[in-house]
Amino acid sequence: MTAREHRVDEPTDPDTDLTLPAQRWESARGQAPVIAVIAAGGAVGTTARYGAGLIWPTASGGFPWTTLVINAAGCAIIGVFMVLISEVWATHRLLRFFIGTGVLGGFTTFSTYAIEATRLLQGGRARTGLVYLVLTVLVALGAVWAAAVTTRRLITRRGLRRGVGRAQPRGDEG
Repeated sequence: MTAREHRVDEPTDPDTDLTLPAQRWESARGQAPVIAVIAAGGAVGTTARYGAGLIWPTASGGFPWTTLVINAAGCAIIGVFMVLISEVWATHRLLRFFIGTGVLGGFTTFSTYAIEATRLLQGGRARTGLVYLVLTVLVALGAVWAAAVTTRRLITRRGLRRGVGRAQPRGDEG
C-alpha cells in the first residue's frame, strides 16, 4: 500500500498535505466536533471518577479497590455500549466518541492504576502490587468480554437487529 492510498482506519484524509497551513486548518476544523464531544465526555467521566474516589477512598498502602471496581465497571459498560451501537442502534456519529472515548475514557484510569501499583511495589507490598497489576487486567478484560457476550445473547434472544434510529424486531414483525 502506498502512502497515497486510502485506509479506513486513518484518522485524517491521506490526500491531505499537513505541511500546508490551509490543509492543516481544514483537517483540524473537520475534527473540531470530535474533539469537542470527547472533551465534554471526558469532563463527565473524570468528574464521576473523582467523585467515586471521594466517596470510596483508598487508604494509604491499602488495596486500591476503588480503581479496580471503576476500571471493571467502565470496561463492562463499554462492552455493552459497543455492541449496542455497532449491532443494534443507528446512532449519531459522535456518540461513540462522546461515551466511549470521552465519558468512559475519562472514567476508567490506566494512570491511577499504574501509580497505585507502583506505590504498592515501592512501599514494600510487592505481592499485593503484583496481584493488583494482574488482577486489574484480568478483571477488565473479563468484564468487557462478559458484558459484550451477554449483550449479544440478550439481543439475539429478543430478536433485535440494527434499525434506523432504533432497534427493530427480527423476522416477519419488522
